[in-house]
Amino acid sequence: MCAHPSISTLAVFPDKIMQRPGFPLIGLIVFGGVALGLAALAGASNLPEQNIISSSSLQPRAATHETRAGLRGVIQFPNVNEVTARIETVSSAPTPTRSSFMATWDSVSGAKSYLLDVSTSNSFSSYVDGYYNLDVGDVNGRAVTGLNPGTTYYYRVRPYTVAGAGGYSNVMTATTAILTGLIINPTFDSSILNNPNSLAIQAMINRAIAIYESLFSDPITVQILFRYSTTAPDGTPLPPDVLSESLSVGYTLPWNDFISALRAHATTSNDNTANASLPGSPLSTNIVPSSGNGRAVGLDTPPAMFPDGHVGQGGPYDGIVTLNSAQPFQFTRPPSSGSFDAQSGTEHEIDEIMGLGSQLSTTGTDLRPQDLFSWSSPGVRNLTSSGTRYFSIDAGANDIVDFNQDPSGDLGDWLSEPCPQTHPYVQNAFGCPGQFSDVSATSPEGINLDVIGYGLGNAPAPCPTYEAESGTLTGSAVIQNCPTCSGEHKVGYVGNNSGTLQFNNVTANTTDRYVVTIWYTNADPVRYALLSVNGSSGTPVSFPSTGSFQTVGFVQRTVTLNAGSNNTLEFYNPIIGSWAPDFDRIGVNCSITPTPTPTPTPTPTPTPTPTPTPTGVPGVTTNPATNVASFSATLNGAVNPHGLSTTVHFEYGTTTNYGSMTASQTKTGNTNQNVSANISGLTANTTYHFRIVATNSAGTTRGSDRTFTTLSATGAPVVITNPATLIASFTATLHGLLDPHGLSTNVHFEYGTTTNYGSMTASQTKTGNTYQNASANISGLTANTTYHFRIVATNSAGTRRGSDMVFTTLAATGPPVVRTDPATNVASHSATLNSIVDPHGLSTSVHFQYGTSTSYGSNTASQNLSGNTYQHASANVTGLSGSTTYHFRVVATNSAGTTHGSDKTFTTP
Repeated sequence: MCAHPSISTLAVFPDKIMQRPGFPLIGLIVFGGVALGLAALAGASNLPEQNIISSSSLQPRAATHETRAGLRGVIQFPNVNEVTARIETVSSAPTPTRSSFMATWDSVSGAKSYLLDVSTSNSFSSYVDGYYNLDVGDVNGRAVTGLNPGTTYYYRVRPYTVAGAGGYSNVMTATTAILTGLIINPTFDSSILNNPNSLAIQAMINRAIAIYESLFSDPITVQILFRYSTTAPDGTPLPPDVLSESLSVGYTLPWNDFISALRAHATTSNDNTANASLPGSPLSTNIVPSSGNGRAVGLDTPPAMFPDGHVGQGGPYDGIVTLNSAQPFQFTRPPSSGSFDAQSGTEHEIDEIMGLGSQLSTTGTDLRPQDLFSWSSPGVRNLTSSGTRYFSIDAGANDIVDFNQDPSGDLGDWLSEPCPQTHPYVQNAFGCPGQFSDVSATSPEGINLDVIGYGLGNAPAPCPTYEAESGTLTGSAVIQNCPTCSGEHKVGYVGNNSGTLQFNNVTANTTDRYVVTIWYTNADPVRYALLSVNGSSGTPVSFPSTGSFQTVGFVQRTVTLNAGSNNTLEFYNPIIGSWAPDFDRIGVNCSITPTPTPTPTPTPTPTPTPTPTPTGVPGVTTNPATNVASFSATLNGAVNPHGLSTTVHFEYGTTTNYGSMTASQTKTGNTNQNVSANISGLTANTTYHFRIVATNSAGTTRGSDRTFTTLSATGAPVVITNPATLIASFTATLHGLLDPHGLSTNVHFEYGTTTNYGSMTASQTKTGNTYQNASANISGLTANTTYHFRIVATNSAGTRRGSDMVFTTLAATGPPVVRTDPATNVASHSATLNSIVDPHGLSTSVHFQYGTSTSYGSNTASQNLSGNTYQHASANVTGLSGSTTYHFRVVATNSAGTTHGSDKTFTTP
């Protein structure tokens, strides 16, 4: 018999939200009557904030779910040390998903690491972005992600030994799943990629994803970041008994909007039965689906989460899954009696990001979609944590599974038996080691996801797409070459109150809401466009960076189309100096009976054969300017030296004759590298042209022309509130960005436990016409409390207030909080290792681990720290070898646990 094995707690979206430090709630802002993100302030900062108001219609919110490990009498978890797990063998690569496959290869004797290339061409004339000479470490496989469905990819590797790079292997192939339907696109952070069990972890996650993609036909993509760490994404240590954690994005929507969409998108017999049980009148004012759940029923609920877990416009993820590396997980099946099944835990957290969960685990009153199907007996709903409560889709006539009513577990999970369980469902509130199961079409999880809006069943066949180059272009919009785009062309220079792109003859089977997928390229952090459907007023769409203007990404939005083939979709941006992304194509979801396609057979790994490294003229991309002020700006671009020493500079001026140039920089290598240059001495309120120029021994390449317009000479300040840092129990550091706009400007921060603030920092004076960082340390805070803050700046032209952001102080005492900082004073045989440590209210011992691998092997002497503030800790190490790469990390221990910092490296000369 088991004690409580696994406790799940959920802090969900509405009203009062439990958040980790640094998870601000950021809504949309309206710029000149158009909803845009904060980044638009830089692109159109000549109109700083006079027309910016907060939008309350669709605010993305953050949710935290933790699955806890119990069994304290059986398995001991004394601290937050990372478990040293055995290296698990992956017997075979999982079947490719719609967006990823596992590249695998045989070991080569003497290899220290492997360099991986992935291409859509068997001649490797171009590469998938991020997969050219990618150093994957000393492993025999890597998940290749962010791919297109139904596409054959070619890959090869070459070993890297003490003698340098070896010859290439023979070319291997993999084909992503061809049927359209749900795509879960995984991103693996360094905690997985640098782990000795990386291959087993990635394969396990891909197996979990393949289950969902085989079950659900929704034409949407759910973006999830996966981690394997002892800390949350913002660096906060996970409590010692937490097995896994998921952070997700949700939207508070009016009741009728969601219920109408849910009814309209019924596709299965489960849906028809469940919809018949929906109430005739609202059970709550609003309903709170996850971002993916909203898109599944045709609503406009985009991803909004950033890698550190905070939520805001342009965030690329629907959620983040963290498996606690301090726990005994097993990544292959079956798990041993003393290990937890990692795949079951991963599926549990994917379910949370997709939309399972109950309002009962929150402090708000708005229901989650799962609560629509909560009953105590036939015809009698139960939306409380008292009495019997079970999941039913036929008004309570049949009990599919009981809900958990134990407050020490999550109230949206299933009621759990003592260990070992007869039914160890994925979503059980309390799990057991040595047991596992999966989501299926007939499991309670599969049925629940089906009736809250996901579509169980066969996926539809590919829907028609519409090429940008076939549309109607006006103004500055032009067709450009793009080898990585569909049709090898794209449309650029849309926006700047000039260029427009209209897609014509878009077909819809009936008048209804449809998910439109927009493929684009963008090297900026974010760009914006307005989307007009059939001549309607434009609605804003944000386009996060794809990494370069030759790398294709996509976003999805929901629009209403008329039946027939006369629909038009037009993209434009009316703000001078603000550009839309470059457009590749669009696609509209449809419902055509699919044609089955056999799963491709992987090609076996052949013997490596040498291939010379390619060289050639440099490749360049001119990227948009940033930090545009009255008399200065930052010019940006990217260059691939193509294996030759390459000099790079920018040309700029008020015409395409340019006339001025920046100092040259030298770049080497075979990868795309960012280049930037600060320029000054510009004229206010003037349009400038610029481009990147790169030269090597094979020739000179000039990038395309771009423009920006400087601000007026003086004006109201421009401000942006940035996230707080160094958050401790009683202190924090507030941050913002400010352009005084040519006038002497006083700047301070307002802060407090509500948006009434009540406290303010001392005023600072800033002058000039450039963007400047502003920060302030605050103290005297209350432990474990959420605070609001914003930057405020005033000059003779007006006062501007930044958006509200929040942070939550740490508990009064707890495990230490650490950050490994870069090494300094690096010499041939010595270096200084650096870190910051918050002892978290307890006497704490601190030391560094270091060595030539992540096994480390050496330790510095311990130091003792105390208090509740962040303190610098450093140590000098000697006796190092020259021309050698070393790994190191900080380790801190107090009575509440041990925390390991992230791994960093330095190389001795």
